[in-house]
Amino acid sequence: MEPSSEKPVFPPYLALFLGVVAVSTSAIFVKLSHAPAPIIATYRLVFSVLLTLPFLLWNRGAMAEIGKLNRKVWLLCILSGAFLASHFLLWFESLNYTSVASSTVLVTLQPLFAFIGGYFFFGERVRLLALSGGLLAIVGSFVIGWGDFRVGGMALWGDFLALLGAVTVTGYWLVGQYVRQHMSSFAYTLVVYSATSVILVAYDLVLGYPLAGYPAADWGWFFCLALFPTLLGHSIFNWIIKWLNTTTISMGILGEPIGTAILAYFILGEVVTPPQWIGGLIIIAGIYLFIRYNQPAKGVSSVEQSTTTPEKLA
Repeated sequence: MEPSSEKPVFPPYLALFLGVVAVSTSAIFVKLSHAPAPIIATYRLVFSVLLTLPFLLWNRGAMAEIGKLNRKVWLLCILSGAFLASHFLLWFESLNYTSVASSTVLVTLQPLFAFIGGYFFFGERVRLLALSGGLLAIVGSFVIGWGDFRVGGMALWGDFLALLGAVTVTGYWLVGQYVRQHMSSFAYTLVVYSATSVILVAYDLVLGYPLAGYPAADWGWFFCLALFPTLLGHSIFNWIIKWLNTTTISMGILGEPIGTAILAYFILGEVVTPPQWIGGLIIIAGIYLFIRYNQPAKGVSSVEQSTTTPEKLA
C-alpha cells in the first residue's frame, strides 16, 4: 500500500505543541501516585483503552480496518506496543531512584537515537542548521537537569533506566512512523494501546504485582495519566507522525522538561532554578532552529517531498 498524500485537517506543528503540553504532566502524576511503577504503567494504558473503546461506536470504519490488518502489520503493532510498555516501565521505575528533572531530561534525549534510526531505517537526512538546533535543544535539556543530577548510588541506576526509556520510546516512534502510513490514527492507537496493556498485565502477573487494593487517590492518578499525557499527548503524536517524522516529534518532546519544571513548581513545590529558566530558553531556541530548517512536514508542503520512504522497511 502506498503512503497517503492527504493533507492534515489540523496544523501538525500546533498539534505537536499541544501534545508536548499534555505529556509534560506525566512525571507529575507518576510522582503523586504511590503504586509500584509497573502498576502505574499498566493502568495508564488499560484506562486509555477503556476510554478509547466507546468511540468505536462512531467509527465503524476503524473496526473494519482492524479486521483486515495483515500479519505483518499486526506484528509491527505488537512490536510497537512492546516498545511502549518497556518505555513506561523503565521511565516510571527511574522516578523511584532519581529526581523528576534528571529522569525527564534523560528520557527526552530521544532525538539522539531518532537521528540514527531515521537515517538507517528511512534514509532521512538532517540539514546542518536543523542538526545544530537539535543539538542546542539537547544542551538546553542538560542545563535544566545538570544541577539536579545525582552521581553514584541508586540515583545513577535511575538515570540509566531513564536513558533506556529514551531508547525504547524512539523504537516506538520509528515503528509508528512506518505503520501509520498503512493505518488510520484511531485504529493504530487502539491496537497498540491494547497490545501494550496486555504486555503490562502479563508483566505484573509474572512478577506478582497485585492488580487491586490501591488507594482511591492512586486510581485518580491512573485516570489522569490515561487522559492527559496518553490520550491528549501520545495519541496526538500517533496522529501527526503521518506528517512529521520521528526526529521532529522527538525534537518537540524536548520541550517536555520545561512544562514539567513549571508544573513541578506549582504542584510539587519544586523550585524553578535559574539554570532551568536558562535551559528552557535554550531548548525553545533549539527547537525553533530545528523546525525552521528541517524538512517540511509530510503532506503540508508540496514544494519538497518527504524523505520518509516506508518501502525501505517493507
